[in-house]
Amino acid sequence: MKTGAKKANPNNGRSFILASGSPRRKELLKDLVSDFRVITSEAQEIQFHENGPISLVEENARLKADSVALDNPFDWVLGADTLVFYKERILGKPKDMDEAKEMLFFLSGKTHQVATGVSFHCRDLNFEKTFSQISEVTFKGIDERVISNYFSMVDPLDKAGAYAIQTRSDLIIEKFVGSFSNIVGLPIEGLRELFLTLPKMEK
Repeated sequence: MKTGAKKANPNNGRSFILASGSPRRKELLKDLVSDFRVITSEAQEIQFHENGPISLVEENARLKADSVALDNPFDWVLGADTLVFYKERILGKPKDMDEAKEMLFFLSGKTHQVATGVSFHCRDLNFEKTFSQISEVTFKGIDERVISNYFSMVDPLDKAGAYAIQTRSDLIIEKFVGSFSNIVGLPIEGLRELFLTLPKMEK
């Protein structure tokens, strides 16, 4: 997941906090930020937004960042949320293996979207920036044998849509369009552009 970007170094006593316990987001962020700590947000995510999945991921990212920023008002806090969706159907993290299998059957042979919302806060500076990025993923036609084989190598229960593009994607994915890191869970390209505009940060 290397990006080759210069790393940002918060200064003036401000530390950088990732408001997510996702190991995938942590690994991605390491390529952009030289030093940060992780505080998992306890915010209650919403499950529906009247304006659709893009507004939903942005609002959940905002809720996560804000809950951590409340207790860390002088630090930079990054929250993120990722959803898989096809038309009007949103696929979050499956509640069990049966639902995970049903999700992959549903995605079989279809092109769906993956949206990651990002929200970046510093309460002391009255700074908040929230945005989202969308990528497209096309699944191969897959059957129960392929799904069982895939699940023997990938735990689907902590992953939106019950899959991980970074692990054995050759079994289930035909192609993708857009940011790979966005599909994994953090749009590195968009964050890199954001970091270049931040006040009181060294590039």
